[in-house]
Amino acid sequence: MQANPVKNVVIVGGGTAGWMAAAAISKLIGKNINVKLVESDAIGTVGVGEATIPTMLTLHKLLKIDERDFMAAVQGTFKLGISFENWKNVDENYIHSFGFTGKDCWAAGFQHFWLKGKQQGISGEFGDYCNELQAAKNNKFAVLPNNGMNYAFHMDAGLYAKYLRKIAEQHGCQRIEGKISDVITHSGTGCIERVILESGQAIEGDLFVDCSGFTGLLINKTLKTEYDDWTEFLPCDSAVAVQTRSIEEPIPYTRSIAREAGWQWRIPLQHRVGNGMVFCSKYLSDDQATQTLLDNIEGEVLTKPRIIKFTTGQRHQHWNKNCVALGLAAGFLEPLESTSIHLIQSGIVRLLQLFPIDGINAADVDEFNAQMKEEFLFVRDFIVLHYHVTEREDTPFWRHCKTMEIPETLKHRIELFKKSGRIFQKNNDIFAENSWSQVMLGQGLLPENYHPIVNMMTDEELKGFLMTIKNSVNNLVDQLPSHQQFIDRYCKAPQI
Repeated sequence: MQANPVKNVVIVGGGTAGWMAAAAISKLIGKNINVKLVESDAIGTVGVGEATIPTMLTLHKLLKIDERDFMAAVQGTFKLGISFENWKNVDENYIHSFGFTGKDCWAAGFQHFWLKGKQQGISGEFGDYCNELQAAKNNKFAVLPNNGMNYAFHMDAGLYAKYLRKIAEQHGCQRIEGKISDVITHSGTGCIERVILESGQAIEGDLFVDCSGFTGLLINKTLKTEYDDWTEFLPCDSAVAVQTRSIEEPIPYTRSIAREAGWQWRIPLQHRVGNGMVFCSKYLSDDQATQTLLDNIEGEVLTKPRIIKFTTGQRHQHWNKNCVALGLAAGFLEPLESTSIHLIQSGIVRLLQLFPIDGINAADVDEFNAQMKEEFLFVRDFIVLHYHVTEREDTPFWRHCKTMEIPETLKHRIELFKKSGRIFQKNNDIFAENSWSQVMLGQGLLPENYHPIVNMMTDEELKGFLMTIKNSVNNLVDQLPSHQQFIDRYCKAPQI
């Protein structure tokens, strides 16, 4: 490993990953570190990771970002969850919402109480007992005291990168414009010493952060870091994206609409809508996917449809020698559960926690890689769950997904829930018990048994317990303003 202290950090690539890293490193630990970011205006970014999950609020608190200012700057809207349409079966929908459903006890999650109530005919829909889900269905939203409503954001990724750039530069980060033509490594250690721009300028560093997207200029092309390919579990390998003008008030959730060989996303911002389709090229051509998307969008088309090719998976090492990969350079999981920006954030926070100020050592690198690898695996399993636990058999793609082999880790989770309704949250699994319950139930997996602790309640007590929660949810939602009303008074963006 590299024994010399880390004084110079070089971030290669801008976009969301690059500028998130630059802002966090510069502001949070950068007083005695030189941070430089190299990017070229001539190289575009993917820029479609425009939906987030609630963990983003944690990073923003660390960076002391004013939410109203941020939301107006990125043309943002609020997100309470994701509507999954046609996933269980055609014309059957459910919402995976943030927050909590019902009330747990020490031994069993709320799904156990709900299951007994369902058997007795006294339970409503599982989502009837969740504030966030009912607010989403009713197109309502508010930021409530004491984290009374869990939420995330929809935002313009390009504007977010610009917003973070200001923070980074205010705290000493230097942006260098230019294309990298060569990367020089140490002949003995193999560590990266400097990058050379087309202009001839050399930029030296002690630690390099690769945010160069799918190219993986440092982690892949220079260091030849292996990539774990997960196509066998997630066969989609392509996406097409397009933006449209908004023609209606934005809803407070992302839409994920399953199509014949993939799924379509719809992300509402204040000024426009982000649309796209993830698909499997084995079952659908680029032209067919583009036409399917264009046939299923609303409003004036603002951009030319753009095809993106990818291989789902992750680097065998996210941190190799003196290079840390973030974002698409580290790995790719399709944006079905809006985890792309969260995984960038996870990498940044772990890097800050393990920052090698006195030199890079193997123990820190191994710990970073183990934690990142595990988190990617949990997200992978959660996404595979949506495809595999389905009743759809109407197309070759869905028949393949329903019958394909799945990871043993996911197989165990499914079997555990199916037999007993039990879910145990693992370390580094961003998705809690409520998320797994909502998606498993939403996809049609109903447990055969519930926990015996539920029988400690009499039938009347259970009925009252369920009714009290449902009434509390309805009372809260009734008092909320509409999503648009809240945006107008809280974070209205300037007209573009």
